[in-house]
Amino acid sequence: MPRQGMEPKRRAALVSAVIDEIGDAGSLDVTVSQIAKRAGMSSALAHHYFGSKDQMLIAAMRHILSVFSRRVAANQRKAKTPYARLCAVIAANFETHVFDRRKTSAWLSFYALSQSNQEAMRLMQLYQRRLRSNLLHDLRRLCDDAEQIEPVISALIDGVYLRAALLRGAPDPDAAQRVMAAADALLGQPTATQSIIPPSLQ
Repeated sequence: MPRQGMEPKRRAALVSAVIDEIGDAGSLDVTVSQIAKRAGMSSALAHHYFGSKDQMLIAAMRHILSVFSRRVAANQRKAKTPYARLCAVIAANFETHVFDRRKTSAWLSFYALSQSNQEAMRLMQLYQRRLRSNLLHDLRRLCDDAEQIEPVISALIDGVYLRAALLRGAPDPDAAQRVMAAADALLGQPTATQSIIPPSLQ
């Protein structure tokens, strides 16, 4: 295989390795050498592709967010009404793959990095804008005070996830139901989540 054809594979291997290493360590206390070794290449080659450990983590988070965004979009395509789409967005945040211990460790490390790294901060803000946009898209079709309700739902989603990440526990299968029940209360309607969110999306 030509050398240039190896770059995507090597980048993907490094992204996977940084998630694994941070997942094992539970923090950013890992070295480029450890990441490169897990990916099966030299530290020099790892630096060639990403330049620094921070850039590797940012690339890893871009990958995690890309996978997540595709899952959200897939869930939304299955929904036929604004309420069903709102449920689908909330449910996507609590799928089992989201709570992979390696990913939660990477997320916590990324939150910390975003406090001092501008590129990481922009990526974090992009994630928050997308969540807000996805929620508001259908909340505006369901109520008149969507702008007041959205921050509460977003905070509940982030809070459940961060708590699970900090406790390093298993996914909570009822989290989506509870957040949607809170959304129902804010929307002033009876909870209908049980019939809207299928088990496959919990």
